[in-house]
Formats: sequence, C-alpha cells, structure tokens
Amino acid sequence: MRGKDEQQTVLYSYLNVEDRIPADHPLRAIRTMIDRSLQELSPHFDIYYARRGRNSIPPERLLRALLLQILHSTRSERQLMEQLNYHLLFRWFVGLNPDDPVWDVTVYTKNRERLMKMGASEKLLAAVVHQAEEAQLLSTEHFTVDGTLIQAWANRRSFQPKDPQKVVGTGARGKKLLRDTHESQTDPQARLYSKGGPSLPSYVGHIVTENRNGLVVQACATQSSKTAEREAGLQMLERLRRKTDAPTGRVQPVTVGADKAYQEEIFVNGLRQLGIIPHVAEYEPNPKWPNWLREEERQHPGFSISQRKRKLIEKVFGWGKQQRAVKQIKLRGQARVDWMFQLIMTGYNLVRMVKLMKPRTPVLVG
Repeated sequence: MRGKDEQQTVLYSYLNVEDRIPADHPLRAIRTMIDRSLQELSPHFDIYYARRGRNSIPPERLLRALLLQILHSTRSERQLMEQLNYHLLFRWFVGLNPDDPVWDVTVYTKNRERLMKMGASEKLLAAVVHQAEEAQLLSTEHFTVDGTLIQAWANRRSFQPKDPQKVVGTGARGKKLLRDTHESQTDPQARLYSKGGPSLPSYVGHIVTENRNGLVVQACATQSSKTAEREAGLQMLERLRRKTDAPTGRVQPVTVGADKAYQEEIFVNGLRQLGIIPHVAEYEPNPKWPNWLREEERQHPGFSISQRKRKLIEKVFGWGKQQRAVKQIKLRGQARVDWMFQLIMTGYNLVRMVKLMKPRTPVLVG
C-alpha cells in the first residue's frame, strides 16, 4: 500500500541527539580531544569572569563553535549561527540541546577581545600538542619552520599617503620604505608585501612542525616584512619544549629544517646559540648569496632527511588555504590575525590526530 505524503508536526521527540550521531563520525573523536583540553583550561578561564552576576555563554561553547567553523569551512560567523540553528550535528558538537536558543552573532564581536586576552587559542593549541605528545605522535628532536602569506581583509586602493611630517624611516640608515609612507585606511597594520607574486595587503603566518607526523607545535602571525620569517622562527624555536638528559641535565640538541629564505647569518647563528643544529637549504655557490652552514652541519646524517621532511609543512598551509582563513582572513589587526591563525592550526592538529590515532583493521593474509 502506498504511503501518504503527509507531514504531521510532532509535539515531543524522545530520540536523544547523541544517538543520531554516527559512532564513527570524525567529530566524535575531535569532540573528545577538545573537551579534554578545554577542561584543563577551565581554571584559567575563571580568572576572566566575575564571580557574581548573570551567567554568560561558556567560553568552551564559543571556542567549539569557532573550531566547527574552521573544520567545515563556514564563510562567516553569521552563517555559522544560521547553520547552528538547524544542524543537529553542529548543536551536539557545540554543546547545545535541540531546544536551546542560538546566540546572536554579535556575541563574538563582544567576546572576541576577552578570548584574545585569555590567550585562548594559544593555550588551546598547547593543550592539544600536549595530548599528541602523550600519544607519542610527536618527534622531540627534529622540526621544520616556515611561513606563508595571509591576505589581509583590505584592498590595495585603501593605502593612502601618511602625513609627511610624521613619517619616520625604518629602513637601512633611516631610509623611508613604502610601509613608512603609506597606510591602509581599512587595516592600518596590514602591509603591502609579495612572495613571488603581486604585492598584496597581507600578514605572514609562521609555524613550526615536528618531522614525525607533521603536527604543528608552534604558530604565530606577524606583520609582513623581509625579515619576519626569520625573526618569528627564532622566537618560536626558543619556546620549544625540549627534553633533557637525566645524567647530565643538559638540553638535548635538536635539528630544524628550513628553505633558502632562512639561509641568513643572524638566523643560523641564532639557532646555534639555542643549541639547535641548522638544516637549512643552501644556495648554489655564488658571491651574492653566501651560505652560512659549517661543513659538519652539511655532512650531518640527518640533513637530507630534514630536507625531505620539511615538505610536510606545505600540507599544513595547503589545508589552511582550502576555503579557510589562511588564504584571506576576515579579521583586522595583527593581534586578531595571530589569534585566529593559532586556532586554525589547532583545527589542523585535531583533524590530523584523529587520522593518526584511528585503529587500523589488520589485513588477513592467506
């Protein structure tokens, strides 16, 4: 008998949202990891909220929603709120019941500064990296550093000349550069910069990955400049958690691979001062671009391995630029760009860790 195409409104539903989510859905494993990290950060979040007054939206839910936006390449927070209103999977991941109202999109406008002041994305990235370390997914001896251009939410035509009386040259010997004489009216901290293409209003995102599985262990975003990659690289590598030898108490040496953009005297010497062996790609011998590696560093048995492994870092940038904010970020100001960039790298780690920790079905032979 043919059924009738009639829809009757249901007053009550007795199905649990938890039962609607497939047991093998990737978001289940990601939710478990992110909840564990957020639980560790809960005492830190308490510092930034008053003990009395009306309850606010939990910062854990705000961060889970932002990670959902990153993982599903949602274009904007407004569209995220729209999807969160009708998408049961999204509601479950964020922590909302089917009957809970979705908050207004201006909640992020009001709470973003507080989340930035907390250092939420930086601490969340560190907590996720700590989980990867406990799962033995990280290499503690071999790393790679690199940077990529992030197109700013501004246009070239928004750059206008500054007041000549207030211009101070920041170039060599006080030379006035373009960034000194012109400024964007849309995003004053964005700079015109090029990496092999047209000059665009941009920032530079920097990451350090470990060489075993290509997970991000350090990340930051800075203003664009010719020296930004090397300066940020040294700062991130200085913050690396490194093992120490139990008998001697000395920090174990590590290696860092990089491309030719890092083949510069100050950067290479900076690595040596940190006890890091530089595995930086070299130029062909020429008087214009000298190489700064020593012979024992060139002959190091891990040099060629580091040069092969450093290509893993391009997968991180590729993932971040596939309809995500690493291609063009919609926030203005270096602090906001840095905050969102670290959150995107946290999302990459979560996706990668789910794949690495997924149990493999044994292959039966014979």
